[in-house]
Parts: sequence; C-alpha cells; structure tokens
Amino acid sequence: MRLIIDTDTAGDDAFSILLALKAPHVTLEGITICNGNVPFDQQAENALYTLEVAGAGGTVPVWKGCPLPMLRKPVDATEFFGADGMSDAGFPQAQQRPEDGHAVDFLIDTIMSNPGEIEILAQAPLTNIASAYVKEPRIAENLKHLWVMGGLDNSIGNTTPASEFNFYVDPEAAKIVVNAGFRLTLSTWTLTMNSGLLPDDKLRVIEAMDTPLSRFFMTISQAPFKRTEMRYGRPLSSHPDSLTCACAIDPEVMLETADCLVDVETQGELTRAYSSICTPLTPDEADIDFLWPAAPANARVIRKADTNRFAEMLIAALAD
Repeated sequence: MRLIIDTDTAGDDAFSILLALKAPHVTLEGITICNGNVPFDQQAENALYTLEVAGAGGTVPVWKGCPLPMLRKPVDATEFFGADGMSDAGFPQAQQRPEDGHAVDFLIDTIMSNPGEIEILAQAPLTNIASAYVKEPRIAENLKHLWVMGGLDNSIGNTTPASEFNFYVDPEAAKIVVNAGFRLTLSTWTLTMNSGLLPDDKLRVIEAMDTPLSRFFMTISQAPFKRTEMRYGRPLSSHPDSLTCACAIDPEVMLETADCLVDVETQGELTRAYSSICTPLTPDEADIDFLWPAAPANARVIRKADTNRFAEMLIAALAD
C-alpha cells in the first residue's frame, strides 16, 4: 500500500501516522499539512516530531499545504488539544524540516506519476484535496482510493449539532471532494462514537507498557482526557483518525459498510457542513415524489468497525 496522509496534526492524528509507519505492508509516501486543529506551522512541527519519536525522522517528506480554508475564517480545536495540539507537552523541534514547495503540487505530481497506485488518508479539513482536484481534476480518476475522516452519519456532531469538525472548518472543500468522483470511503464522527472509543482496559494496557511510544500516547492524550471528562463525566480516548487509518490498512477492521449518496451543506446558517448521507433510491422509489435526487452512490460509508481489532493494532504500534 502506497499511502499519503493529509493531516492537521494534533492528538489522534499522530497515532494515525504511527499506525501507518508501523504497518509492514504500507509505504508512507509523504505527509501533507492542512489547516485545522491548531496553528498551521505547529501542525507541521507535530508531524515531524511524531516521525522522529517513531524512529522515522528524515524518511518521510512533510509538505505544507493550505493554511486557510477556501472561503471561511479559520477554526481551530486548541481548546480540546492544547495550544500546541499535543497537550502542551513542549516537545523539542525535530531535526527534519518541511520540504520546499506546496503540498497540493506534491499530491498532484505523485498521483499523476503513479496512476492507480496511490491512496490518500485525509484526516483534516479537505482544503488540500479539493485544491488539488480543482487544479488537476484528473487526480480523481488516477487516485487508487481516498479515505476521508469527516462528517456525520445522521447523528449529533462534535462541533455543532449538525456538523463534524473537519467538514465544519471547510464545508466548501468537503462538498467539492465528495462530488469529485474519487473512489471514496467515508469514516464519520458517528463511527467514532460507535466504534472508535478506546476501552478502559486497553487504555490501562497502553499505560502499563511504558515504552517510548506508549508514553508519547499518554502524554499527548492528557488534554483530550480532561476535556472529555468535563463534557461526558469521564475521560474518553476517542480515535477518529487512527480508526480511519486502521480501516484503510486492514480492511477486516470494517464490519459494516454501505454505498451511499453523500453531499455537504454549504448554505445553511444552523446546518453549516451538515453531511447528507442516504442510500440511493431504487428505480421504484425514484418514481415516487421524493425530494432528494435519484443519483448513484458516490461513497462507501463505514457504519461499524471492530473496536477490539483496532485497539490491538494501536497497542502493537505503541509497543515498538
């Protein structure tokens, strides 16, 4: 598997990078940085430090992409992840530096030079992916697969009642991407709440391992632990990005999927970035006066994942 991770590196984004790095059948071709969780340059530093702490410093290029959403004012999640995205751990600067050039050009060049071979894990707002598509639409047909963490599957969001963070930050980009014709799998916040919460017993295993990477995990999880305890009454270890990575690198993690018609709301005041997800109409249903279009599915939506298998994959990555 030849994989590019597009990320707004903070917290769980780092664990997703670790999963990809530790999978023996995955070649991480590059990491691209998009606006999102924390200040833009800090996201690049977080990705570089994650590579270094994993023993992969200097082996995977990191490219800076779009520092702002397409049309909206930037939104961050520093109240959840800390000002540096890593629970204010104060990690030292990594020796590796970002590459010269722009992430969008790296994405286009890599995909077009390797048609049908590259997959992307998009675990940030979709500004970089949408910008690459707008500049070179042929990437949609030449990318082997696009894995997107974003949106909601008819549930309550983590940013507004109607929206998930990645789609909320740049809904215009999300709308472009889901309608671009990529071979697309969508991992939603709904899936995270159903299948991506690390059980307490697995969390205790990670803490007891006391390896450099397990200590890294526990250190950068402290701010999310505190925030979720305030909101839900107990600390939760939520993993939208690394669960999506687990599904990408091990399809057996996916227990239930559905081919769906997906679109994104960009006009609503209260429903900004609402992801409309429904199964396509049958020919008989299309003859009835439904208000949604009789269009074919444009995404595979993961409905259920194997939480235990995912947790064991994460534990194995942190054990090295």
